[in-house]
Amino acid sequence: MSSNRMIHDVAIVAMGCTPFRDHWTSSADDLVVEAVNEAVAGVAGLTLSDIDAFWVGTQGSGMSGQTLSKPLRMSGKPVTRVENYCATGSEAFRNAAYAVASGAYDMVMAAGVEKLKDANVSGLTAVWPPADGSDVDWTAPAGFSLLAPAYQSAHGVDDQTLRQVLTAIAVKNHANGALNERAQFRKPVSAETVEKAPRIAGPLGVMDCSGVSDGAATAILVRAEDAHKYTDKPIFLRGMGFVSGSGEGLATDGYDFSTFPEVVEAARVAYEQAGVTDPATQIDLAEVHDCFTPTELVLMEDLGFSERGKGWRDVLDGRYELSGALPVNPDGGLKSFGHPIGATGLRMMFEAWLQLRGEAGKRQVPDAELALTQNLGGQPGSCVAFVAVLGNALGGEKR
Repeated sequence: MSSNRMIHDVAIVAMGCTPFRDHWTSSADDLVVEAVNEAVAGVAGLTLSDIDAFWVGTQGSGMSGQTLSKPLRMSGKPVTRVENYCATGSEAFRNAAYAVASGAYDMVMAAGVEKLKDANVSGLTAVWPPADGSDVDWTAPAGFSLLAPAYQSAHGVDDQTLRQVLTAIAVKNHANGALNERAQFRKPVSAETVEKAPRIAGPLGVMDCSGVSDGAATAILVRAEDAHKYTDKPIFLRGMGFVSGSGEGLATDGYDFSTFPEVVEAARVAYEQAGVTDPATQIDLAEVHDCFTPTELVLMEDLGFSERGKGWRDVLDGRYELSGALPVNPDGGLKSFGHPIGATGLRMMFEAWLQLRGEAGKRQVPDAELALTQNLGGQPGSCVAFVAVLGNALGGEKR
């Protein structure tokens, strides 16, 4: 797949993000207004009328662009609602980025929001269209639980070792989330707590699964050449890839559940655009889609952070801890920060924004210059995948 660099480089000049919580007393409207107001307040003198166009991502908390325009009492502006499974927030960002890169608009906003806790079901609230009966009928934990035995089979990892690896991922992300005042779960957890948690699907327990939460996040984007008009510390989109899978992994033989081919291809495109040739050493930190602990393990290899079959060793060696060589999910990830579908992709961007500006506080990665965000939706064998490389400077190399 070919993907050309955009005509204009793109910068983020302001962001907003609500805490991800059980927001029982706040509506989706309340949350998106809070995130929008934080972003707008990040640029001195800026008002909503200065923003030319808007993209809002939500899976089930709104219909049409009025998901954003109604709560903001905003008229006369183009607002587009997008949805792409759990990569919905990233899809809003992708469309907004292309809009300023094309020259169609000077300043745009990407927003994402989801209100899951007030639903009459536990988990996702999507209403699936009628199908022919051939679709695989399973829960998200069931589908992602298949990654664990597949990884074991592909790389010769025994049950006890794999359990240690998955536990280490959960413990790491909760430790990071404990440092983040906006995270849903703010207490460190012990290995014993993770391993004694009630089982959900296959080897996965409650502590292997991300949280269900409410939240919103936003980003204001401009062309890179205009960025310093609005902030002295913009961050720049260096590369971006998106792939929508055909679903053949669930429809044909041959898919072994030990990789996400869509992630591999999206990362290849993003790295090519960003001039990244060795992500394991060039990327300073990463926010990845740890919807379940084995997902993060597989992603370490799909993104090129670990060699094939060696990711489990790198996890146990502490490579991806906050003090490690390549911190992964320094804000706690989906596992600890939470996962309101439409907001998650932009929440990842928000952490990159803080880290690259040196504003992440106790979880700050020293000298961070290049960050990766990776967001996926769907299920193993049939998913959509987004990867972005962000930097605090433009150019093909780290400064």
